[in-house]
Amino acid sequence: MKTPMSRHEVLEAIAAGRSLSRANLSGADLSRADLSRADLYGANLSGANLSRANLSGANLSRADLYGADLYGANLSRADLSGANLSGADLYGANLSGADLSRADLYGANLSGADLSGAKNADRVIAQTRILPEGSLIGWKKCRDNVIVKLRIPEEAKRSHAFGRKCRAEYADVLEVIGAEVGISTHDGETEYRVGQRVVPDSFSEDWATECAPGIHFFITRSEAENY
Repeated sequence: MKTPMSRHEVLEAIAAGRSLSRANLSGADLSRADLSRADLYGANLSGANLSRANLSGANLSRADLYGADLYGANLSRADLSGANLSGADLYGANLSGADLSRADLYGANLSGADLSGAKNADRVIAQTRILPEGSLIGWKKCRDNVIVKLRIPEEAKRSHAFGRKCRAEYADVLEVIGAEVGISTHDGETEYRVGQRVVPDSFSEDWATECAPGIHFFITRSEAENY
């Protein structure tokens, strides 16, 4: 395998209008770089730092972006068809008008990302849906590392954005682990007691906003414990 190109070599090639198709850029630091309209077809960008980079209109078809840092990157109108974006950090990225056909975004962080006008956006969003219908069990971390086991009733509205944190319209407390009462870390007042139903002041149905009003929880206990 060829040695990964350096930042200087990449920017020099871009400035000269040369193609970087199938180039080895794994682990490269290209943060804030101007890569607009670059030909990166099939390039290896796994683990690359592309935070806040300008990739608008770039050809990233079939590129390997596994685990890449694309925080705040501009990917508007980029061709990401068939790209591997699994595990990539796309927090706050601009994906408006991008082509996401056949792209793999399993485990990618799309919190705050702009998907307006993106091709195949519905499928991308569907890949992130983790909340089943019906009654379900949720886990919440309260003050002093107290863990609360919740039941989200079938009729309760529930939502989550692109991350793993979820929200519910209300929840029933099944178990409090580590204390008799769980105290919310958010407002320091809401109590979680076994046998009680906890209802927030309001519940937002804006699924794209992770920290909107509602009872926040995780699907697994381990996620709550490590939050």
